[in-house]
Amino acid sequence: MDEETHERIRAAIARVPRGRVASYGDIAAMTDAPSPRIVGWVLKEDGGDLPWQRIVRTDGTVAKPQQLPMLRDEGLEIPGDKIDMKRYRWAPDEGD
Repeated sequence: MDEETHERIRAAIARVPRGRVASYGDIAAMTDAPSPRIVGWVLKEDGGDLPWQRIVRTDGTVAKPQQLPMLRDEGLEIPGDKIDMKRYRWAPDEGD
């Protein structure tokens, strides 16, 4: 992956506002990344300063269990272990 794609992914993740989530695939599509897996790689290798807890799987499940309490602290109502993507999914045209 080139540095430009890497930085586009980081910038898109940084834009996801508090109280909203985006999927790995959403971020990949927004940044023209070749795969959602690349988004996961960026988060793993260079995402410590990003709101990584806001990036979830397309079906609303999380990659790390600690994401759920962090997202609840941001105001998401998550009764079980799955986020309601229809309710909380962020779209860039909503603004930041």
